[in-house]
Amino acid sequence: MQKVGSTPFYLLSILLWLPFTGCSQDAAPDKGQESTRESAQETGDGFYQYTQSNYDGIGKIYMGREISHVMGHLGAGWLERPGRVNEERTDLLLENLPLNEGDRVADIGAGTGYFSLPMAKIVGDTGRVYAVDIQPEMLDIIASRSAEMGVENITRVLAVADDPKLPKNTINLVLLVDAYHEFEWPREVMNGVYESLVSGGKVVLIEYRAEDRAVPIKRLHKMSVEQARKEMEALGLIFKDNLDLLPQQHFMIFEKP
Repeated sequence: MQKVGSTPFYLLSILLWLPFTGCSQDAAPDKGQESTRESAQETGDGFYQYTQSNYDGIGKIYMGREISHVMGHLGAGWLERPGRVNEERTDLLLENLPLNEGDRVADIGAGTGYFSLPMAKIVGDTGRVYAVDIQPEMLDIIASRSAEMGVENITRVLAVADDPKLPKNTINLVLLVDAYHEFEWPREVMNGVYESLVSGGKVVLIEYRAEDRAVPIKRLHKMSVEQARKEMEALGLIFKDNLDLLPQQHFMIFEKP
């Protein structure tokens, strides 16, 4: 999720050479890439296609979208960068989450706990945060930070690539911040999310705006409202709103009937 022009050169160089990179801006695909994508072969389940990968993608297509690489735990410092609040207005994001005291919320792709920890305060002692990640190193960071801050209402969940490992019919809100576009098995993960939600439970999907060419983020790390709605509504979720609050990201809200 790296912004071009706002990071020291040495840090930018390191991030660009990580096995799984962040979200710096990249060039538009050439015609060769598009034609390869069109000729991709479908898998047996009919949900996915495979093709020659973009340098920032994994070569796997879901509903017309190539899935991006994942930011590994070595990029954890980027998630906690000092300028993030001003760049992304994460304060507004937290203030506008439809959360109440006593709610049970899942932070999928929780990373370092950037959102899990403050949400634990919002839901209070009677609520619970499920911090979900597929990288145990990230969950270790959350455990350490929770202990330092005296936060006891966070349950760390080690998910797998195709299952968020959440309890069924339990969750009031699922938060996905700049993570969904990286899911290797988005259909399966979101099926698990759907099953975890109570009736009326919500999914808040935060993604960089693909419609805005001025957003200096890699193409595969952005999503349009049209694409997001197509993927979420295919699972039975209902689109409720897209709040115009954040400088560069969509704030999309979906609901389970």
